[in-house]
Amino acid sequence: MMVEPKEKVLIIDGMALLFRHFFATSINKHFMPNQDGIPTNGIQGFLRHTFYLIKETNTPNVIITWDKGQYTFRNDLHEDYKANRQAPPSELIPQFDLVQKISEEIGFCNIGVEGYEADDVIGSLAKYLSYDFKVIAVSGDKDLLQILDKDIELWLIKKGFTEYNKYNKERFIQKYNIQPNQFVDVKALMGDTSDGYKGVSGIGEKTALKLIQTHHSISNLLENLESLTKGQKQKIEDDMDSLTLSNKLAKIYTEVPLVINDIINDMRLTQTEQQLIEVLDAHTLTITKKYYQSLYQ
Repeated sequence: MMVEPKEKVLIIDGMALLFRHFFATSINKHFMPNQDGIPTNGIQGFLRHTFYLIKETNTPNVIITWDKGQYTFRNDLHEDYKANRQAPPSELIPQFDLVQKISEEIGFCNIGVEGYEADDVIGSLAKYLSYDFKVIAVSGDKDLLQILDKDIELWLIKKGFTEYNKYNKERFIQKYNIQPNQFVDVKALMGDTSDGYKGVSGIGEKTALKLIQTHHSISNLLENLESLTKGQKQKIEDDMDSLTLSNKLAKIYTEVPLVINDIINDMRLTQTEQQLIEVLDAHTLTITKKYYQSLYQ
């Protein structure tokens, strides 16, 4: 008996695309102001990238996730979490609200939940939706590798709109020789300076991966410290509190409260081409309009 393939759903980290395309064009001072003088370079990059992904994946089911403020439950665990991030440039700040307004006018399903990062929302959506859909998540964050599963793929952005490092569960296991859900333990050991947690000082990615390949989990590793080299054992014992904290901070939370039935009803893009063009014209997004039209010629 032939099993019908699952319908696909595309889940995009909107803020990742916005930042990526802002910095790619702002290096040459190409801020692309609209009729009100507001920069739109990040917005137009986000939209063009999203339109490309919709065509590439051949699905009308689109969800855009957003961060809602800087404060999340991880700041309760560690007050310095992401504290070392630089403030966004002044030309980017007005694009945060405008990009979500335009995204809503186009008809994308936009989701952000106070107290959680976009990664947590992506992880939760992927978990819930993969029962009935094939999920393709698009982000620049390797932390999301831990959510890979039978019907969950992750496309990590490499270059421009069209180049990705594409992972499914099988490719991840082949490359790393661990299960996706073990990747959080690798991250906890090696730390992440961009997120403000150090893991275990002196243990980098290669050593962290080897330790988890051998011991399978941090809890099993801690039960077998005597089997490690003297240096590894000392480093872990010296940074035990940091390791415990890092393990909590690195884990993608996949129980974000979401009304999945409403999301399924909202995620199908139903705007006509003319309606979409009218939104782009209303915001003077000429470059994006031309790109969109070229995709569907």
